[in-house]
Amino acid sequence: MKSWMMTAFAAVAAVALGVATVAVAGEKDKAEKKGLIGQQAPSFSLQDQTGKTVSLDDYKGKLVVLEWFNDECPFVQKHYKEGHMNKLAKDYAEKDVVWLAINTTSSHDNDHNKAIAAKWNIDRPILNDQTSKTGKAYGATNTPHMFVIDKGGVVAYAGAIDSNRSSDTKDIEGATNYVSKALDELLAGSNVSQPETKAYGCTVKYAK
Repeated sequence: MKSWMMTAFAAVAAVALGVATVAVAGEKDKAEKKGLIGQQAPSFSLQDQTGKTVSLDDYKGKLVVLEWFNDECPFVQKHYKEGHMNKLAKDYAEKDVVWLAINTTSSHDNDHNKAIAAKWNIDRPILNDQTSKTGKAYGATNTPHMFVIDKGGVVAYAGAIDSNRSSDTKDIEGATNYVSKALDELLAGSNVSQPETKAYGCTVKYAK
């Protein structure tokens, strides 16, 4: 009798534990799906390709674009081959928008970033996130994964750079550039009408 009761108790406990585990997993999934939209952007301090430390806090009161970067990724190359990304960043720099590339690729150091900046004529910071800390704080999944931070330091857009999920340069023309759209709306004093899209590109090569 005692043996039967113990077996029954164990079965009930196992079911309860299973339900609790599912509930915790469900809450975790909800949190992950919620993302950063509408929340304060995680702060960071990272070295650029020249060894200078750049902090997000340096740009309080400004619109900031974060671009997850890996020069070995064809989807990143798509936007740099003919200078599209550089032109986009320059056009918005003239409107007082800060544009920062972040390289979370575990094998890329400052020297690597400096070399590719020279090769691709990138005149803005490429920040070294080899530790993966900043990438994980933002939940960056792809290169390029784009984030737009408003003047209050809140994440206003996160996701793909544009609507054409290809690695072919010719597909840039005619695509909706979600980053431009978000920036233009914020510069006009409006809310971002499409605050989140699904990022595409190569997976971020996090440190193991």
